[in-house]
Amino acid sequence: MLKIVKAPWKARMQEMQNPQVVLRRRCHFQLPVGTLEIVETHRRCHMVKFAHMSDIHLGGWKQQALQDLNFESFEKAIEISIKEKVDFVLIAGDLFDTAYPPIETLKRTFLEFRMLKEARIPCFIIAGSHDYSVSGKTFLDVLEKAGFCKNAADFEERDGKIILNPVVHEGCAIYGYPGKRSGLEVPDLRRVKFNDAPGMFKIFMLHTTIDKAVGNVPVDAIETSLLPKADYYALGHLHIDYEKDGFVYAGPIFPNNFQELADLKKGRFYIVDTESKTPLRKIDLKLKDVVFREFEIRDAIKATDIIISDLEKEDLTDKIVLLKIRGELEIGKSSDVRFSKIEEFLKTKNAFFMLRNTHDLKQKEIALEIEVKDSDNIEEDTVKIYSEQNQSPFNLSIPLLLNSLSIEKQEGETSETFLNRLVAETKKVLNF
Repeated sequence: MLKIVKAPWKARMQEMQNPQVVLRRRCHFQLPVGTLEIVETHRRCHMVKFAHMSDIHLGGWKQQALQDLNFESFEKAIEISIKEKVDFVLIAGDLFDTAYPPIETLKRTFLEFRMLKEARIPCFIIAGSHDYSVSGKTFLDVLEKAGFCKNAADFEERDGKIILNPVVHEGCAIYGYPGKRSGLEVPDLRRVKFNDAPGMFKIFMLHTTIDKAVGNVPVDAIETSLLPKADYYALGHLHIDYEKDGFVYAGPIFPNNFQELADLKKGRFYIVDTESKTPLRKIDLKLKDVVFREFEIRDAIKATDIIISDLEKEDLTDKIVLLKIRGELEIGKSSDVRFSKIEEFLKTKNAFFMLRNTHDLKQKEIALEIEVKDSDNIEEDTVKIYSEQNQSPFNLSIPLLLNSLSIEKQEGETSETFLNRLVAETKKVLNF
């Protein structure tokens, strides 16, 4: 069926005020002001439903319990996408936390992609700042060669411009450009142009920072006004909840660090359905409740009992417990906070896992006023005055420790051998 479509500019601008309307009807307003064009209605207004994920960071957590939760969150996102019968899945960078993930991470990942393949749902992917490699060779290539996904980043340089070629799928033109370390993709994006695909629903997959999302924060960000026009910008990189004028950050599938667990508490992704009354739908992936507690500590000796006393009031069953400990210690040292005892207590409360942050817990600095009479003996005089002001059995080991740390690298000795010898001598002094 053929139809004449008119694209008045004012009407298009009104549509742009509502991103939900843009996704459903934007395809009608692709033409310059006052022009007419005969188009195939079913191609111009292709109805599409897809999942938009990013920043999955598989294998990122060091703690096995949280690494497993990260995988479970990804599994849930795949399960929901299959149940929703999406046409395809987009992963906008950082599927893995590194370009070369361990074999166990790969095995579990392959199982999930096999689920998508068996459901006949294609997956389009780009590299992010974590799983990008300068050489261009990553395990994303292995997934593609296995037939589990298609890398949407297809581009070439021509006359100072970077020309992106689309991956075409059932009326959709999917363009992609990979993220890079330290935002090095931003200068490239200022030179990007589309190899155009007229009449198709255009998706641009990016793993970067856009100016609209960071405001006045002094970071290098791509100006959205310089990007080629698309119907949907599938963004990754910033772990934020952002959607405006077709630019959407999907957010992490699962929080990636202590602070994100405290702030976000869960992961998420988006399902886009241009035929729905709510074309942009955020899907929360809540697996566990999170309990966050912050303590300011001055006395490390009493800290353990204070923390336990506070947690006793809470129902912690199957919850992730986050403890942020800060302050300047006037009594005791950080090792006097008995986290092992706190962990044992949390087991009795059936907590799922405890994660602590002691980055802002500092030891009060000791000011030494030393009058040096003999510069040749400054080291000995300093140790003597410190020992007199700070009584401890450890003080007897200070001269021996200083002596062991003063050994020099021998001629022909490798750095590794020298380091091992230095550590061995130090351990002798400390009776390790």
